[in-house]
Amino acid sequence: MSLTLGQTLPNFTAEATSNLQVTLPALKGKKIVLYFYPKDSTPGCTTQGGDFRDLYSDFQAANTEIFGISRDSLKSHENFKAKQNFPFELLSDADETLCKLFDVLKLKMMFGKEHLGIERSTFLIDEDGKLIKEWRKVKVPGHVQEVLEAVKAC
Repeated sequence: MSLTLGQTLPNFTAEATSNLQVTLPALKGKKIVLYFYPKDSTPGCTTQGGDFRDLYSDFQAANTEIFGISRDSLKSHENFKAKQNFPFELLSDADETLCKLFDVLKLKMMFGKEHLGIERSTFLIDEDGKLIKEWRKVKVPGHVQEVLEAVKAC
């Protein structure tokens, strides 16, 4: 099952950096940006995370929490977060539960071989846990600013 716009997210629990468990009910009353990215410490993912880091205080001022999500391990996430000074948590989705819920796993081609990978995607959830906007096949330049404008508009 994957989510569609206007749907309320099912409750979920995810392992996060800083020894946290993130649950949807605990975030009620805040907007949430979930951004899915392919792999820790790769150029595009580092740039995207850095853009969210640089505008983090603007997102916080708009009552919004940010979470980066990939299939990398928590250990990999902790290293990536520390090295890049990310002020937000990264969620490990090694079992692909959230990836499947948001339908971000897509066949990709690398070095002439197909593999299943995360399609860079961002989702905006409102204070009641409802999916209100999505960006798929994200191109990094300018994306985070566009997300921030959408957050401020709702």
